[in-house]
Amino acid sequence: MAVSNVVDDGVVVAVRSVMKKKVVRISADDTLWIVKEIMDLAHVRHLPVVHKGELVGVVSQRDLMRASLSNVMGISAEEQKIFLEGVKIAEVMSTPPRTIGPSESVQAAARAMAEYKIGCLPVVDGKEIVGIVTETDLLHYFASLPAP
Repeated sequence: MAVSNVVDDGVVVAVRSVMKKKVVRISADDTLWIVKEIMDLAHVRHLPVVHKGELVGVVSQRDLMRASLSNVMGISAEEQKIFLEGVKIAEVMSTPPRTIGPSESVQAAARAMAEYKIGCLPVVDGKEIVGIVTETDLLHYFASLPAP
């Protein structure tokens, strides 16, 4: 579901200028344990989920936490690993994925994230994932603007 472009004061800064171009993708058939490992190693909080090369969802650190057994419950790390290995990403991912095009404005991306209460937008050109823009990317951009 693509987000439309919005222009503010005639100035358009495209999402392509703030997005991350290297995107780790995971398969809908992978398990939450793999998601946890990738997120920990790559220091990311959002991963696009693909099935047969097509974007089908997004899994976030929040999705992982929601599905995980809490350490507070007295579950050992090994028991939690066994549990997470049994949960397919397709069961917990957000779908359909909200997306944005690389030439859309950063303002449109920020509005979409706020409206849908999401932390990232996969950036797609046609059906190809060309990047990902996160709330952190947008905060860095807006914080770098000169004060009025």
